[in-house]
Amino acid sequence: MSNNEDIFKKVVSHAKEYGFVFPSSEIYDGLGAVYDYGQNGVELKNNLRTYWWKAMVQMHENIVGIDAAIFMHPKVWKASGHVDGFSDPMIDNKDSKKRYRADQLLEDKIARYEKDGKTNKANELQEAMDKALLDNDLPQLKSLIETHEIACPISGTRNWTDVRQFNLMFATEMGAAADESDKVYLRPETAQGIFVNFLNVQKTGRMKIPFGIAQTGKAFRNEIIARQFIMRMREFEQMEMQFFIRPGTQKQWYEYWKEARIKWHNKLGYGADKYRFHDHVKLAHYADAAVDIEFDFPFGFKEMEGIHSRTDFDLRNHQELSGKKLQYFDAELDENGKPYGNYIPYVIETSIGLDRLFLATLCACYKEEEVGEDDKKDTRVVLSLPSLLAPYKVAVFPLTKKDGLPEKARVIMDELKFDYNCFYEEKDAIGKRYRRQDALGTPYCITVDHDTLNDDTVTIRYRDTMKQERIPIAKIKEILREELDWKKLLA
Repeated sequence: MSNNEDIFKKVVSHAKEYGFVFPSSEIYDGLGAVYDYGQNGVELKNNLRTYWWKAMVQMHENIVGIDAAIFMHPKVWKASGHVDGFSDPMIDNKDSKKRYRADQLLEDKIARYEKDGKTNKANELQEAMDKALLDNDLPQLKSLIETHEIACPISGTRNWTDVRQFNLMFATEMGAAADESDKVYLRPETAQGIFVNFLNVQKTGRMKIPFGIAQTGKAFRNEIIARQFIMRMREFEQMEMQFFIRPGTQKQWYEYWKEARIKWHNKLGYGADKYRFHDHVKLAHYADAAVDIEFDFPFGFKEMEGIHSRTDFDLRNHQELSGKKLQYFDAELDENGKPYGNYIPYVIETSIGLDRLFLATLCACYKEEEVGEDDKKDTRVVLSLPSLLAPYKVAVFPLTKKDGLPEKARVIMDELKFDYNCFYEEKDAIGKRYRRQDALGTPYCITVDHDTLNDDTVTIRYRDTMKQERIPIAKIKEILREELDWKKLLA
């Protein structure tokens, strides 16, 4: 097992052991590629979402948010192209009866070539795969799998079926009677809820181009190959923003949002070397430019966020299929002194997977450190989360469960919990309690001891340095207010 594989296994184990992520329906042996966020995971996830929302909506006067319904009229997905073209190239191994995405099998082979130093072979295969995907050449995808001797990870054989397309949308029925019900879909993305509300938001918000509409929410895809923990799931959450612009300005705004989004990621402090841009060779049907921001997970660089120049594809298709005009009247003057008039706006999209961001955060922040003196060395597990993202911002401990210390600690706890998510604990030695909070990512611990009763001072311990200092109780809020300031991530 490689070191990276070992780290990833530890991250997955840590996520369950400390209440971040559980397999869904685990008492019934789980449900494939579906996970539940535990008591600490939901806090971290909410904080990541808040960071995105503050940066995207609160910090931009020309971007607003909505929350569109998951169920939408079936024609929405016809207009968007999902009914006819939302599919992945699938291939089955006849011996194991397992189904795989053909492009992912090839991507894994490319990664192995790169790991083995066979850069030329990796580049050749990448180029051939991109061309086959661009041309929708399914026989060529199978040929590449056979030529590069890719075997099924389960059976070890190369006994493959033909490659075919598989639609990823979940379908259900809406209506009381089966023979009168309408077929509807669980949305595979959140973007279309923004497009169909374009005029509603523009008119009621009196928005002027350029402006954006942001949304976070669940999306659903019937992924056949779901793997790498919460990296690829059937039920997941997206954070998307559609930025409506004047036609002809898309290159300028595309570059703007590329720079803005990578800056947002780097503010988290995981390391600039953890990110890279990957330009799309095969463009989606709606795009004239597209790039992924990839993150270096323990299993390699993978997509975390996409930035797409969607042209006017979505609004134009919805206008044609609905028969409703989705145009914007631009009264500003062009270079000839004439109003731009009516047009269908172009769109720049930023779309990030919240679950993937969550996983990247765990992978980047999970650390094992040797602490203590030479003769008493110990290993501590610490989740070095940015303080504002931590599930609990501060833990409050009475040194012992007697002598009035719990009562004093409770007074401090009750005062802090109005402003911060706090954790209170009396059980075990103070060292063990510190270790548990390190593993949860809690940045600050406050310990109440017998001196506290005499001089109203407490010990504050800092997670990352393990430094401890004595401070007055009256100063706790001042320190936390300075340390937990959103300006540190948003400025």
